[in-house]
Amino acid sequence: MYPSTYDGGVKYETSGFPGPMNVSPCPPPFSAAAARGTTARWSTGLCHCCDDPANCLITGFCPCVTFGQIAEIVSRGAVSCAASGFVYAVLALTGLPCMYSCFYRSRMRGQYDLEEAPIADCLVHFCCEPCSLCQEYRELKNRGFDMGIGWEANMDRQQRGMANAPTVISGMNR
Repeated sequence: MYPSTYDGGVKYETSGFPGPMNVSPCPPPFSAAAARGTTARWSTGLCHCCDDPANCLITGFCPCVTFGQIAEIVSRGAVSCAASGFVYAVLALTGLPCMYSCFYRSRMRGQYDLEEAPIADCLVHFCCEPCSLCQEYRELKNRGFDMGIGWEANMDRQQRGMANAPTVISGMNR
């Protein structure tokens, strides 16, 4: 038997073979957003659909409504809720609305520097379309958008909030 040594409470055999090595795990795959260090986490998880039960129900029965609301906000009003919802509904007849909706997920991630998680955008939409739509809806809602009023009304609401300076009441001088 070979002599042994103790190092911090761990016994190593000195048999001529190398002992345990501190090997770091493989680095994560390269991502341009992660390299900049600006990748943010989603405000809610993919499977937290019941955090907003009303949206979960609407998305389950008529995902074109949820998608239309998301698309209008993400496109910054360039495409209306009704138009994008209609295109989504037509694509749903072919069984491939996920190809259309994953484009908006990618665009939204780019706007808010969100991580591509848990898997690639198109796979998220292909594997679980309703969950991904609910997650995107909740993300925009958590960022201060009222999803029911559309892009223009949200911008009007934000401008009114910034344009109104506090009123100074005069007459109480010392």
